[in-house]
Amino acid sequence: MKEIAVIGVGYVGLVTAACFADLGNRVTALDINEERIAGLKQGIMPIYEPGLEELVERNMRSKRLLFTTKYDEALESAEFVFIAVGTPSGVDGEADLRYVAAAARSIAENMPHEMIIINKSTVPVGTGDWVAEIVKRYQPRPLPFAVVSCPEFLREGSAIADFMNPHRTVLGSLDREAAEKVAQLHLALRAPIVITDLRTAEMIKYASNAFLATKISFINEIANICEALGADVKEVAVGMGYDKRIGPHFLDAGLGYGGSCFPKDVLALAHMAAEKGKHPQLLRAVMEINADRREFVVQKVRELVGDLAGKTIGLLGLAFKPNTDDMREAPSIDIANTLLAAGAQVRAYDPVAMENAQAILPDVQMFPDPYTMAEGTDALVVVTEWNEFKSLDLARIRKIMHTPNLLDGRNIYDPQTVRNMGFWYLALGRGYNGDGVFPAGAEKLIAAAD
Repeated sequence: MKEIAVIGVGYVGLVTAACFADLGNRVTALDINEERIAGLKQGIMPIYEPGLEELVERNMRSKRLLFTTKYDEALESAEFVFIAVGTPSGVDGEADLRYVAAAARSIAENMPHEMIIINKSTVPVGTGDWVAEIVKRYQPRPLPFAVVSCPEFLREGSAIADFMNPHRTVLGSLDREAAEKVAQLHLALRAPIVITDLRTAEMIKYASNAFLATKISFINEIANICEALGADVKEVAVGMGYDKRIGPHFLDAGLGYGGSCFPKDVLALAHMAAEKGKHPQLLRAVMEINADRREFVVQKVRELVGDLAGKTIGLLGLAFKPNTDDMREAPSIDIANTLLAAGAQVRAYDPVAMENAQAILPDVQMFPDPYTMAEGTDALVVVTEWNEFKSLDLARIRKIMHTPNLLDGRNIYDPQTVRNMGFWYLALGRGYNGDGVFPAGAEKLIAAAD
């Protein structure tokens, strides 16, 4: 059993603390938010993540997981200290490191003995060196320590499974012995361990997220082209995905990426590149394509209902992805605000995100179920691909809508099936309908052959 402290009980910190405790370690999780810590001590989760509440409660009962607001309590016996605080985007897209700096200083001021400080937060390349300088500066008396980068690769909605069954563990440090001790901490996960220097480990995180965001923007660009040429992007993605060089993941055309990682990390990487005189044109294109998806969807709604003024539009889903209540950079925010600005009345239903969404979208009317939300609407838009939406009683939905317009922003329905039920149905990038439209210039070639 190892003694571990985790600084920050947000999404990454709480999952990290609970999972390490479940692996048999004694973990003390710290946050300066007293209300959040008081809630956790009472079993109240600050975030929604499947399985997390049960994991936290089990390890609290076994005394392996403790919560505190005091650094001296958290660090008293800790050999490993994880920094897992937020790094939101700054004014120009740079990562805001104020919480990392505050955590590093507090660790230094309360460090009782030698320890290994591990950056779990997503931080700009070079932050590990900077954290080491902060710790040195604010130690009351010199104590040995090492800084290790251990970036997280958790997906919201499946974070516990991702932690317990990682594809790899990435560790970076200038102290090889410290990195190997952190590697020992992760051996129970039985995954490949990559040990490199600090800056390379930090870069691996950004490069990984930027590549996945690029795949999403790429398939959305292909969806636009498929729609124009009469091809089906879903089948295109399946055909591409069988190629092992490409793979099937992150090839779902839709409304683009959102959440706490991809938007922030792509922007931060582009900012880092520009600061060093580089021209991150691919990253900028990825962000531009992603932003365009939200306006593109609103244009699709206009195709269905005409002038938006006075129309009632329902949103199926608000969270940026299923199995989370996270509204950070959710496509629903831009879509709802654009519809409202055009004079539409907007209503919505989401299984878990409505409380968080209401604070961000006060003019959107929230409903307790999808059927009462759909009643009297002029169009419905599938925004989040929750499983429950895939099995809705569409015949019932069809009857209670004012006008049966359905825009499938996540391509979860079979187009012909839905159209046969009486809907005016639009999907994204699923253009083929056997209408005999030929490629540009084909008519001339046919005429010449005759």
